[in-house]
Amino acid sequence: MSMWRVLRRHMKVFRRIWWTNTMFNFIEPLLYMTAMGFGLGIYVTDIGGISYAQFIAPGFVASSGMWASTFECTYGTFVRLQYEKTLHAMLAGPLTVRDVVWGEVLYATVKSFFYGAVILAVIALLGMVQSWWSLLILPFLALPGMVFALLALSYTGFIRNIDHINYYITLFSTPVYLFSGIFFPLDTLPFWGQAAAWFNPLYHSVEVCRALVLGQPSSDLAPHIGVLVIWIVLLSLLPVKLMRKRLIS
Repeated sequence: MSMWRVLRRHMKVFRRIWWTNTMFNFIEPLLYMTAMGFGLGIYVTDIGGISYAQFIAPGFVASSGMWASTFECTYGTFVRLQYEKTLHAMLAGPLTVRDVVWGEVLYATVKSFFYGAVILAVIALLGMVQSWWSLLILPFLALPGMVFALLALSYTGFIRNIDHINYYITLFSTPVYLFSGIFFPLDTLPFWGQAAAWFNPLYHSVEVCRALVLGQPSSDLAPHIGVLVIWIVLLSLLPVKLMRKRLIS
């Protein structure tokens, strides 16, 4: 399909800038891990029989994928759309809006996978990975990567000013990050808070990553995977519709 041509074009660009992109996504989670896992973690009792550092480490694998998809399909896509006019140029060839949009989604998903793999390697080097089951995280990251790409791309297709992306990061991405179960068990929240967590895609990603890192795969993970699939199905048409209004007007 033509969307693979879009992905191939983006990957050619990524090969030129992968080092600077990777280092940013490598350093930030490492700083969080050091400050909270090894700093604050000294004062936090074990959670579920594991240290605080071991508890939060898998969450950084999940969140790095989320941030990769989010930034690529907000700032990255907006620049290609509004300033560089790259997406408009693509439509001059044998491509449709759907091809362009899903090419963007696939590229963000690949970056989500790539950065998640980097952080997984980091926590493995720090001795936080307890099972070979953690390798299943790599294909799994495609699901949350695609969810957050679709969400971010839908928002980008709606806004007209790049500064509006700050609202998305502050009012959506940051609360999703803080209340995803990375830093504390969500069973400490009131019932309504625990119920709301099921609408948080990152929460499901964190739960799967944590279980696989700890070597605790079970059928309990199926609902988390199912919710992510539902998110993808529900969002699959929205960014295409919104971006069509921006690209063909």
